[in-house]
Amino acid sequence: MPLPPEVADLTSYDLLLSVARLGSLGRAAAEHGMSQPAASARLRQLERALGVQLLRRSPRGSTLTDAGALVVDWAQAVLDAAYTLATGAASLRSARHGRLRVAASQTVAEYLLPAWLVTLRSGRPELTVSLRAANTAQVVEAVHAGDADLGFIEGPQVAAGLRARDIAADRLLVVVAPGHPWTRRRRLGLGELAAAPLIMREQGSGTRAALLAALAAHGIGEVAEPLLQLSSTTAIKHAVAAGTGAAVLSSLAVSAELRTGALVAVDVPGLALERVLRAVWPTRQPPGGPAADLLAIATTRAGSRSTGSKLAR
Repeated sequence: MPLPPEVADLTSYDLLLSVARLGSLGRAAAEHGMSQPAASARLRQLERALGVQLLRRSPRGSTLTDAGALVVDWAQAVLDAAYTLATGAASLRSARHGRLRVAASQTVAEYLLPAWLVTLRSGRPELTVSLRAANTAQVVEAVHAGDADLGFIEGPQVAAGLRARDIAADRLLVVVAPGHPWTRRRRLGLGELAAAPLIMREQGSGTRAALLAALAAHGIGEVAEPLLQLSSTTAIKHAVAAGTGAAVLSSLAVSAELRTGALVAVDVPGLALERVLRAVWPTRQPPGGPAADLLAIATTRAGSRSTGSKLAR
């Protein structure tokens, strides 16, 4: 319920307390940075709101009436609580601006965020940053729960209750070891890829979701059970390089292995494996402080991979 009008203006009560402490309306006005007539008018307005006289005014100064003394006692407790609230809010702002909690899908966490965080810390050396690398579903959950100030995902869709900014474009590649039979094929069919047991991430992974969505766009809803299901991109790369099987991974994650020949990319004509990497945050809580700074850095540093700053709902 709204506050009664006679107690909604705490500044007037603060002025009254100053008059009681200093014994002078003029000195109280000066302490509050206002003229004496303005202070006098403000206190008369307070008296009218309360319906009682609070001060006895004379050329020698201003003194409290009995009613004024009671109001001062009551107002002191209220103002003390108000100052406690203001101090607490300031400490929360300071704590928020002194730390940053980030949750990111593994592709972003491993291959993009480190450079962004170095840039952020160069301008904010006092900042404490915690980074949680997880799959897209877990990142969304952390942002929804308030456990992360900013999230980065790689899934094809943005969950309800979140806003998002496109940060960069990424391409998924089918990769195998150099001796794999697929390396002798000029191209691989969509049906062959869907029927092959792949080394995959767990359910909730943005990479896995992007592959299934790309196949579904061609009417392929059934895929083979994974040959292996591993929880990290690094583990999948090692398994593929060892000749265990094929996988679909981000071009960001396998660029070094493709250059050295440790992995080989296989062409799958017609399969659109491009995806968008996004920053996400709660709809009703836009990024502020270091989270806003990191978002700006990510948008800028994505460079040629950036898909623009369009906001998605």
